Amino acid sequence: MKSEFAFVALPISALVAPSAFAVQYLTVDQAQKAIFPGKTSSPAPVKLTSTQRKAIEQASGVRVLRDEQQVWRVSGGGWFIVDEVVGKHEFITYAAGLNADGSVKQIEIYGGQIRDQKWRAQFVGKTGKSTLKLDSDIKNISGATLSCRHITDGVKRLLAFYEIALKH
Repeated sequence: MKSEFAFVALPISALVAPSAFAVQYLTVDQAQKAIFPGKTSSPAPVKLTSTQRKAIEQASGVRVLRDEQQVWRVSGGGWFIVDEVVGKHEFITYAAGLNADGSVKQIEIYGGQIRDQKWRAQFVGKTGKSTLKLDSDIKNISGATLSCRHITDGVKRLLAFYEIALKH
């Protein structure tokens, strides 16, 4: 499915109107193809109950910002999820591809140093059972500490989201 918004350093709600300052890195469609090449996906948004929200927050130790999560089911198994976290000055939109078993396949991120493939590769294979702690499981990038911490927390929250809301 083709989407009209792109990964930019703006809240998802602001992505419907183009910004003169926004830098386009990937559309949702391009991110899906980068993470799941040759696969198709269908939208499967999830509206969390208050019980699920609390369980995700308890399991991850990370606050859930929204009750609805943008999710796509990937052909052959797996999930594509678009999320955002607070950056230094604005929201950072990112996408996570989860394998059918809930482990991280790949992430795509807006934002300077944290877009580095080696840094993003640290998340590959992580699951809901992984501790995902900055400076121990995930190496920090000097000068991008807030972004590194918040993306790490966001992925940790998405892994708890998988365990509580997607896993069957």
